[in-house]
Amino acid sequence: MKTLIAEFISLDGVVQAPGGATEDTDGGFSHGGWSMKYFDPAVMGGAFEEIARESDALLQGRRTYQVSADAWPGRAGDPFSDWINGVQKYVVSDTLTEKDIAWNPTTIIRGDGFLNKVAQLRAQAGGYIYVYGSATMVRSLLAADLVDELLLTIEPIILGGGKSIFVQNGKAIPFTLESTAKTGTGAQVCRYVRAR
Repeated sequence: MKTLIAEFISLDGVVQAPGGATEDTDGGFSHGGWSMKYFDPAVMGGAFEEIARESDALLQGRRTYQVSADAWPGRAGDPFSDWINGVQKYVVSDTLTEKDIAWNPTTIIRGDGFLNKVAQLRAQAGGYIYVYGSATMVRSLLAADLVDELLLTIEPIILGGGKSIFVQNGKAIPFTLESTAKTGTGAQVCRYVRAR
């Protein structure tokens, strides 16, 4: 399997709270929902549906998982909704218990073992391990060189601060641009593959 990170990202590298005002206000972040006006259903939706068709697992941090578990179970009838509700989900959390899980199938991974679990999944046959949101977890995956592809929707806005997925550890991690698609809203959907 391969790990693929999909993020809505601002020109200054912010991925925090793209979908809603109260999604993630850590650090006083006040731009929640900033990405919504740039969503292009044909280009972006098509890219995400393609990745879903090729993915056999969904990996998320606790906050992203809880937001998703509130949003997706009531939706059905389109390819992405059907996929996300049926796919094997993994949530990285030291606080969630089995009683907290209602969006199945879901497996809880404890923080101290999550990099090993991702390495084990990558060693198995299958498609992508799809990751979105989860900035803290993504930084750990990048630092451990466990990311095979990035699908970045770069949106034409500067947010002036907020959470990023990029690790500031002085380590260079090269990627190759595989494809790019311009949306009608001015965003660019760019797919990068880890250069080895």
